[in-house]
Amino acid sequence: MYTCLAPGAIGIRASLEEGLAIAAEAGFKGLDVGIKDIADRIQEEDADQVKGLFSAAGVRPGAWGLPVAWNGSDPDYEETLKELAGLAAAGASIGATRCAQWIPATSDERSFRENFRWHVRRLKPICEILADAGCSLGLEFIGPRTMRVDKAYGFIYSLEGMLGLCEAIGTGNAGLLLDCWHWYTSLGTVADLKALVVEDVVTVHVNDAPMGVLIEDQVDNRRALPSETGVIDLASFLNVLKDLDYKGPVTPEPFSQRVRELPPAEAARETFLGLDKAWREAGIA
Repeated sequence: MYTCLAPGAIGIRASLEEGLAIAAEAGFKGLDVGIKDIADRIQEEDADQVKGLFSAAGVRPGAWGLPVAWNGSDPDYEETLKELAGLAAAGASIGATRCAQWIPATSDERSFRENFRWHVRRLKPICEILADAGCSLGLEFIGPRTMRVDKAYGFIYSLEGMLGLCEAIGTGNAGLLLDCWHWYTSLGTVADLKALVVEDVVTVHVNDAPMGVLIEDQVDNRRALPSETGVIDLASFLNVLKDLDYKGPVTPEPFSQRVRELPPAEAARETFLGLDKAWREAGIA
């Protein structure tokens, strides 16, 4: 596995070249990408030139967000689905084969079983198109209890539940966007992680949680940098991924206003140092 920067997750707005430079300077080995930008670049230039930008920076492509209106109206879903094959092929041509999408843990419209079937119907065609390009889809469960109270219907909010949805999709290329924040807030354990196989994990997010807040009271957009507080046992989390021989990106997503207000290079470097501390504590070379 390799350290990876998502500039937007720490408040950085940057072009591809700027993002590569910031990631490399901070110490990251990967960069999450905008797939439409990558596809446009390839169309204007070619895949080899885009790959050359990554090679020159010593940085690998990370994951990209699902560019389909999967949770929208039928017309929007169908229209954006038509574009997915070309975008996935563009990503695959530079080695960016990991796509990701978070899944709401509640619904105001559909009961659990109805919602489960609806998600399978929407996500299976997406996964089939991604599979044709050699890409996988990581689905993120949302753990905090504070996201589910006072909602009409609950939905998947745990690792096991999301694996069940992936299995029901049945295409073989659906797995987890595994975020240690959601693992922690859903009351996940190291034993839960050890039950995984490497094929279950498509991409990974890491962060830490504020001190002095009960698990059930944690709020999703109030997080901390990796290793900042030690509330989340990130070393054990990463150790399991190491033992699984996970090969993909590990991307900080701290949602820290303090970090967002730092100059880009400083924000990236501080974020890297937090992840690097956990990296070393986990004994990852």
